Amino acid sequence: MYFLFAWRYFKAKKSTNAINIIAWISIVALTIGTTVLILVLSVFNGFEGLVKSLYSSFYPDLKILPASGKVIHIGKEQLKKIKAIKEVRNFSLVTEEKALLKNGEYQSVVYLKGVDENYRYVAGVADHIIKGNFELGNRESPSLVLGSGIENAVAVQTDRNIFPLIVYLPRKGATNLSDPMNAISSDTITTTGTFQIQQDFDNKYAITNLAFVKHMLGMAPDEFSGVEIALYDPETADAVKDIVKNIVGDNDFVQTRFEQNQSLYSVMRAEKWVIYAVLSLILIVAAFNMIGALTMLVLEKKKDISVLHALGGNRNFIQKIFLSEGMLLAIIGAGAGMLLAIIIAWLQVNYKLIPLQGGSFLIDYFPVILQWKDFLLVGITVFIIALLAAWIPSRKAANQHFSLRTE
Repeated sequence: MYFLFAWRYFKAKKSTNAINIIAWISIVALTIGTTVLILVLSVFNGFEGLVKSLYSSFYPDLKILPASGKVIHIGKEQLKKIKAIKEVRNFSLVTEEKALLKNGEYQSVVYLKGVDENYRYVAGVADHIIKGNFELGNRESPSLVLGSGIENAVAVQTDRNIFPLIVYLPRKGATNLSDPMNAISSDTITTTGTFQIQQDFDNKYAITNLAFVKHMLGMAPDEFSGVEIALYDPETADAVKDIVKNIVGDNDFVQTRFEQNQSLYSVMRAEKWVIYAVLSLILIVAAFNMIGALTMLVLEKKKDISVLHALGGNRNFIQKIFLSEGMLLAIIGAGAGMLLAIIIAWLQVNYKLIPLQGGSFLIDYFPVILQWKDFLLVGITVFIIALLAAWIPSRKAANQHFSLRTE
């Protein structure tokens, strides 16, 4: 019933055109605000999805790490139990350590990561080879796959390098530092390929086989830097984490992909909330137009309010009518804004209307991912702002004490 009154008031011709104009201005402002807010949140979703996809190519769904120190001790029985978990697709044993990579006068400090043969099925590095092949060799004849940044730093062409590089690693347990060379092990290693994922990895990591790195570091058979685990469904990571934790005990950490990059994901979420708060100001500006339109409508409908009072309408009834009028404006504006946002997002996805300037990123257009959660969030925001904006004029209307006798 309230919306019926509100709809008739909205459609009815007003004695002053300014009321209609201000009402439509508030609707247009709500439409623009809703569209902009959804589109900006969708662009953030697109960039967040892109970043997560890049990081998921390197970071596993789950990773077992030492609670203290650099080494975990994990036996065959524990590995069998992990493999027996039905959600686990595969796992890889890894060892990494800082190393110095040298090519004549060129050198670079890298994180040398030794991985076993299952690594290509756990992480997506092998799918991001831009030069050469993902070949890691063996203990006696090791091969190295470099990040693109490291390749440039040591001035090699990984797929055609004739001369081997020299790699220096610290010896495990070395205590006599009077002769620094006794605390360092070195060997030669050939390059076979280059990967390119994201600068954080491209400028930091070089990957080779596990046996070579463990031999260089002098590690025992059951010693590793970590175990990287891939799941059939990444959404089950939290549940599988608890199972793996029971297997490895309290001496080791088990982290999900989110926990391995908690600071990154936290920053992305914070940025999204900040931009949401800033753009909500557009909706607040639209609310001021709504207050003006409804206030003028209350003045316009003095006689109608008097009639409703005379027919038994109480203050609550009158107030709900004008609250419904505000909700009607919000529904029209928000609905039009959401529809417009869907159309623009579809055009961007299919026709790349808005390019990404600079040319140094992985894509040349703004990525857009629409999520129903954003529509729900924006809808609730518009509803709350409209409700607060309509509250003042509706209270004014409810407090009108006109009667037919005084007219």
